[in-house]
Amino acid sequence: MAEETFDLIIIGAGPGGYVAAIRAAQLGMKVAVVEKRESMGGVCLNEGCIPSKALLDSSELFHLAKEKFSGHGIEIAPPVLNLPKMMARKEDVVKKLTDGVAFLFKKNKVTTFPGVARLQGARADGVHQVEVTGANGSQTVLGKKICLATGSEAVELPFLKFDGNLVASAREALSFDRVPEHLMVVGGGYIGLELGSVWRRLGAEVTVVEMLPRLIAGSDQQVADALLRSLKKQGIRFLLGAKLAKAEIRGEQVVAVVESEGESQELTCDKVLVAVGRRPLTAELGIEALGIAVDRGRIIVDQDYQTNVAGIYAIGDLIAGPMLAHKAMEEGVVFAERLVGQKSIVEYEFVPGVCYTWPEVASVGKTEEALKEEGVEYRVGRFNFQGNGRARCMDETEGFVKILADAKNGRLLGVHIIGPRASDLISEAVTAMTFGGSAEDIALTFHSHPTLSEAVKEAALDVDKRAIHA
Repeated sequence: MAEETFDLIIIGAGPGGYVAAIRAAQLGMKVAVVEKRESMGGVCLNEGCIPSKALLDSSELFHLAKEKFSGHGIEIAPPVLNLPKMMARKEDVVKKLTDGVAFLFKKNKVTTFPGVARLQGARADGVHQVEVTGANGSQTVLGKKICLATGSEAVELPFLKFDGNLVASAREALSFDRVPEHLMVVGGGYIGLELGSVWRRLGAEVTVVEMLPRLIAGSDQQVADALLRSLKKQGIRFLLGAKLAKAEIRGEQVVAVVESEGESQELTCDKVLVAVGRRPLTAELGIEALGIAVDRGRIIVDQDYQTNVAGIYAIGDLIAGPMLAHKAMEEGVVFAERLVGQKSIVEYEFVPGVCYTWPEVASVGKTEEALKEEGVEYRVGRFNFQGNGRARCMDETEGFVKILADAKNGRLLGVHIIGPRASDLISEAVTAMTFGGSAEDIALTFHSHPTLSEAVKEAALDVDKRAIHA
């Protein structure tokens, strides 16, 4: 009997990989997925996007019960944290979603191979070979094309290696068995601020050490400044423009030396979260032996996501661009569609970014700083949530919507939001910008009253200084 040959083998079942597999199957391909985890969904579903948002929502409810219920006329005894139950809920959310991906694979007739994949090159007939090593040994899976979608991993500090206990990556910081007394977060980006917020709400002292003089590099400066003020009010301590010079473990504590402006200080903590970045996860794939070209760790691909080796493709965190799940998912769809001749594209200039602190931060397009540097003439519209009726009802008036529009034709250049449910509000801006919309288009569009989305409309009106409620 002839060996089974798949039209497409996808290595990695994270957001990029599983979406590519499902779309390719929908388009009539015979698809196999190789995944080393026991569950589908990759970092995002198992130890990133989903569990972190589950804990963010749970910890926010705990904070609201402690600090804000009484203001709504709800009198309760001080809430008591049941951390094991909170963690169990998080795991249940994760399991339901990862099981959902497995169900979608079955529904779309995607074959899965559990184990670690390694590229073995193509046979004389051009069919690619992938060695899959799992619990029951090794086997070779054959495919006409291969898509690499193995994602990324957290970067370690050379003098402070992850130990799964005192020194944690995001994976471990999502599963602490107790609330740290003092959590030091190294890195002021999305991951560090989100997980720092979780543990601060639950009672930890939190100190964030960031080398840059600001938070969330690349974001709008006004938004970053507003977020800093908000998180400080929540009790998070920040050391900006600071470098973690050295650290050592002493018993059950980490003693760190932080340098800033020529001075140093010593910090003692019982947990350290290192969130200084992520790098493509390619070590086990064997790409070097096949001569697959990379640039600073990222695999180089063309517009079809094909590498310099015919029949081998890559998407998601392995290639250039922001390491975001929704970017990888969109690439998964476009990759599969281009395989069958469709002219789909990913419009990278409209990839939104979100930081799920509270208030949330969300943005798309250019920042004001970038427009100034590029010499682009623009107008600014801004509206504070203090003037929004729904935000008042929610008692969530912190933050604002900021719209940047072309000075000549009003076309949207960038939208930046800090405030309640910014992660949901940004979608309107992404849609408008994708279709070449203007601030006027948003300003003339119905927005239900009372809703948070009215703040977006008011900011659009303010571009021409026509805001009603400002």
